[in-house]
Amino acid sequence: MRVLVAAAAAIVIACAHGESAGPTTTGDPAVQRPQAEASPAPTDAQAAAEFNERVKTYSELHKRLEGTLPRLPKEADPTAIDSHQRSLEKLLRTERRNAKHGDILTAGTRRYFRQVLSRVLGGKDGAALKATIMDENPGKIALVVNSRYPDDVPLSTVPPQVLAALPKLPEELEYRFIGNRLILLDVHAHTIADYMDNAFSM
Repeated sequence: MRVLVAAAAAIVIACAHGESAGPTTTGDPAVQRPQAEASPAPTDAQAAAEFNERVKTYSELHKRLEGTLPRLPKEADPTAIDSHQRSLEKLLRTERRNAKHGDILTAGTRRYFRQVLSRVLGGKDGAALKATIMDENPGKIALVVNSRYPDDVPLSTVPPQVLAALPKLPEELEYRFIGNRLILLDVHAHTIADYMDNAFSM
């Protein structure tokens, strides 16, 4: 009898220890292990450094490919310029055939750029700066990485205050806006290297 009582007591103690061992991943939704914390957002310096490094990689590719084409004369006519652009566009599209939206303007960079633009365009001159950006701005049109910037769409004016706040670009690239989307325009190829949606609030 004493043996049976001792065995029962051991079973009770073992069960108690099992319950106090902490939550398990059973089907009970009230008993789940805590999820891992999300990775912290990059700092402004980290986001800017990442962007600059990706722009540098793109610029080096651009220069290498453009170096294989005949050099444009200083007084090139529009036909020659257009032909040069399309030849470079074709080379870039081939080399960047796997490129996609967000390769240069990554999630961290987009977050950083939105903060910068919110600060610049949210100041006392913000309304006037937005009006400058939106002047002759076509608004919503389809955008595709590596595609030619639409020939019938004017290039938006980018206020100097915006240019001064964003990271400086190499001469092959420019910032432009279509609606409230920010574009990285390859000037020599007249193509969209990358873009981001909702760069600023309308």
